[in-house]
This record gives sequence, C-alpha cells and structure tokens, in this order.
Amino acid sequence: MRLNSIGKKIIRVDGLSKVKGKALYPQDIYMEGMLYGKTLRSSRPHAYINIDTSRAEKIDGVVKVFTYKDVPGKNCHGVLFKDHEVFCSERVRRVGDPIAFVVATNKKAVEEAIEVIDVNYEDIEAVFDPLEAMKEESVKIHGNSNIIYHYKLRKGDVEEAFKRCHVIVESEYKTPMVEHAFLQPEAGIAYTEDDGTIVVCASTQYPHFDQIEVAEALEVNKDKVKIINPAVGGAFGGREDITLQIHLAIAAKVTGRPVKAVYSREESFLAHSKRHSMIMRYKTGCNKDGKLLAMEAEIIGDTGAYASWAINVLRKAGVHATGPYEIPNVKVDSYAVYTNNPFAGAMRGFGATQVPIAHEQQMDMLSEKLNMDPVTFRLKNIFKKGSKTATGQVLEESVPIDRCIKEVADRIGITPLSERGGVV
Repeated sequence: MRLNSIGKKIIRVDGLSKVKGKALYPQDIYMEGMLYGKTLRSSRPHAYINIDTSRAEKIDGVVKVFTYKDVPGKNCHGVLFKDHEVFCSERVRRVGDPIAFVVATNKKAVEEAIEVIDVNYEDIEAVFDPLEAMKEESVKIHGNSNIIYHYKLRKGDVEEAFKRCHVIVESEYKTPMVEHAFLQPEAGIAYTEDDGTIVVCASTQYPHFDQIEVAEALEVNKDKVKIINPAVGGAFGGREDITLQIHLAIAAKVTGRPVKAVYSREESFLAHSKRHSMIMRYKTGCNKDGKLLAMEAEIIGDTGAYASWAINVLRKAGVHATGPYEIPNVKVDSYAVYTNNPFAGAMRGFGATQVPIAHEQQMDMLSEKLNMDPVTFRLKNIFKKGSKTATGQVLEESVPIDRCIKEVADRIGITPLSERGGVV
C-alpha cells in the first residue's frame, strides 16, 4: 500500500509563512474606516449590577457603548449549556465577566470611556471551594444546585476486594487551575458584506460553533454569518469558547463599520477558560504479589462560574481514573461543580491529564509498601493486548505500554525484577 504522508517528510502548509513572518493573524488585519472596541469586565466575583454608560457615551470619538440591551437575539452562549451571557444583565458570577463593549474611532477614546462607565455592584456571597459549593446550603451560581454533572463507574465488588488486599494506600491529591498562555492573545475584526452577511475574523477552534452562537445572538439565519479563521497563535483548548466574536459581530452590524478588538495579555487571562482544578481522593489495594485488586476514587472538578466542557472533562477524568492498569474491582465518582472562580473548559488532555497525578503516586506508594521497585510493580499490572478496561473496553491492538516502560527504565538505569531473574 502506498502512503502519501506516513513515513515521509511533509512540509506544513502554514510553516513557511510563519517562519518568514508573513502569516496573517487577526491582529494584523486593518480595514478602512474601522472602529476599535474594548470590553468592560467585572471586578467582582459575585454581585448584582447596575450600569450607567452616559458619561462614556459623551467622550469625543465614542460611537456606541453596547450592553445587554443591545443584543438583538439571545443574550446567552455556551458550548454545552447556554449559561454565559453575551453581556451581564443583572448579575456577574466571576471576575472578568463582560458587562459592556465600547466602540470608538480611536484607541484612546476607548480607554477613556472604559474608565468612566459607572458599575454599581451589590456584592453577593461567593463560593470558591468546590467542596463547599457542593453542599446543599451553599450559595448557588446557576439554578438550584452547583453540581452540574455526576459520572459513576462501577466494576466488580470494591468493598469485598479491599478485604482481600494485602496492602492498601489512601491519599488526596489536588491539581491547580492552569492558564493556556498561548502566544497570541485573542484578537479579531468583524464587518458587514454588501448583502448584509456579518463576517467575523478571529482565531478560533470551533468556527462552526461560533457561526451558530453569533447567529443566535444577532437573531439572523446561520447563512448570514461567516466565520473566517486566520492564523491561530496557539490554542490548546482555550479558543473553544466564545470570547470576543459576538461582541464584534453586534458592533459591526449596528455601526455598519468594521470593528476590531485586541486583548492584552491581562484581559486574555480574564476572558478565556482554564484547565479544571481537581480534588482527587484515591484508595487502591493489591495482594502480596503486587497484583492490583481494587480502586476507589472520588474526583471533584471545579468548573468555575460556567460549565463549558465540564461534563466531557469530568467524564473523561472518571474513565481514565484507573490509568493504564488492569484493576478487577473499580468504583469511581466524578463531579463537575460550579464556583465563582474563573471558568474552566478544554485544555490538552481534557481531564485525562489530571488523574495520572493521583493514580501514579498510588502505584509508587503501593510498590514502596511491598518493597518492590516501581517498574516491576507497573509491569505486573499494565494493560496488554486483550486487556479489558474498567469501562469494559477490550484493547485489541496497539498496547505497547510494556515497551515504553522498559525503555524509560533502561534510560534512567532501573532494571526490572523480571530481567534480574525474578518473576513479573
């Protein structure tokens, strides 16, 4: 079979333009007669708000200050739940929530106007700890419960299996919220074509989702919205949620002129999603020979003020909670929880990157208690061809974990027991 790509040196289609500095990013786009926009964001994590834009609107050069009242269609968006507001109408739920969008003929006027918009905050009790947020009496971020998702995984009989374990280890692990810190902060420009089509040029990972959400906010048919994705200066999941796209589209439609916005690094930190911080409570047991018998885990993911991909992320964390190990008895509960923290969403690994912090330390502690080297312990328990995962999936091909572990062990100078005359 002839392969066109595999095993061959293929030149990236965008490689040359990036190396030569000729790639066109949204920040590089300028159009005749364009206006400049900037978002006013909440400085409080949880509060009722009242907005007065009158002083800002009087500044020379300011064309319009947009608020929730100027959204023609749905004042909401979100990849799974429509829990974001395009502009907050009555309440903010995190530091960084969008309140208004100033459009002016020059950047100086934009900055001056942002400073004089009066936002009256009436603070509400906030919750930043997901464990506290899970309690029935906790302040609610949306609806009647802060628990938006509970994933359950059950295999075998965990309680009975732990009775047969020679060694059991229990511990709690925490991973922090993580910023994507891609090279190019969010930037974009929107304009109207002659037939009334709204065009938004912005670096995004989901132009098809953007098209739908922009159309819903503008209350127009989807075919009247065009999303153009120029060069993307990094993403890693952080560009899967709407940030400036709808703001630009509304401003371009209302003013009839191109409108451009470029986030500073500080605003970028406030605007987009983060990796979910997680609290992971693990209990793992094995027999005296080092064979794993049981694992129980509770995983609590802080999705912050908005859901984004929390359901998918916490499901994947639960599915991968056992790591690459055969464990006959498994009980996993994973939760996605609202708080007033920055909202969390997609980031490389999608929930599968946090749980190794827990399950790998469990493996190390078990091997230490058995006085067994950690490589040998892992080789006893890893997935092999034909293994069945905790979710019932049979691994029929491409399971080279043993080769990987042995190669790593060789490079760092650990000789597995099996290669020293022992039995794995």
